[in-house]
Amino acid sequence: MARWLTRLMDAQDVWVQPLGKVLHGLVYAIFRPIPSIRDLLNGRWLGHPIHAVLTDAPIGILFLVIVFDVLGMADAAWWTLVIGILAMLGAALAGFADYAETDGRARDRGTLHSSLMLLALVLFLVSLVLRPGLGSGAPVSAAAVALSLVAWLIVAAGGFVGGDIVYVFGNMVDHHAFRGGGTKWLALDPAETEADGSIPEGRPIKARLGVNALVLVRNGDAILALHDTCAHAGC
Repeated sequence: MARWLTRLMDAQDVWVQPLGKVLHGLVYAIFRPIPSIRDLLNGRWLGHPIHAVLTDAPIGILFLVIVFDVLGMADAAWWTLVIGILAMLGAALAGFADYAETDGRARDRGTLHSSLMLLALVLFLVSLVLRPGLGSGAPVSAAAVALSLVAWLIVAAGGFVGGDIVYVFGNMVDHHAFRGGGTKWLALDPAETEADGSIPEGRPIKARLGVNALVLVRNGDAILALHDTCAHAGC
């Protein structure tokens, strides 16, 4: 199941990557001049990504809309939907602050994630417009209820993609968070060596250690190694 879902997400790259180039450029241009706001929304002051904290609220609140619709509580569903939409907007703002510092495969997933969430937001807004006014006593139309249900399912799908961004790519956590490790010795595979099999001295050399891509620099008997990608956000 997990592999099938990964292939399904990867299949969206045909439109996700071109859209991501445009969207990321726009979002980066917005947040670059306001680093203090970006850091606030990233959660640097808290030591924890804010987006991950905020996303639980709209998911739970918007599920209550479905519950209230089933129970025939139109006014409660209306208020809950309004609050859920506002919560989505808050979570989206923090999410785009993270997206401004995201690249590579994580950015592709982030583009897919945000596209799904924005689609769900539009459907929730249409559902809100189709609903009767507060206190009218009129029943909620089947179209409004159906739109809320479909939108929530899209939110759930977007949440799955968001989990992939964090738990597979370690975005806004550590770019190396889930790379292979362990206690066993592994054979180092440098991209080039000297005639005697040693690592060239005084210049960076690419190498692989299991699933990890490294950069090596030999200085005498000492060999310094770094991952080929910085662990920090925005690198």
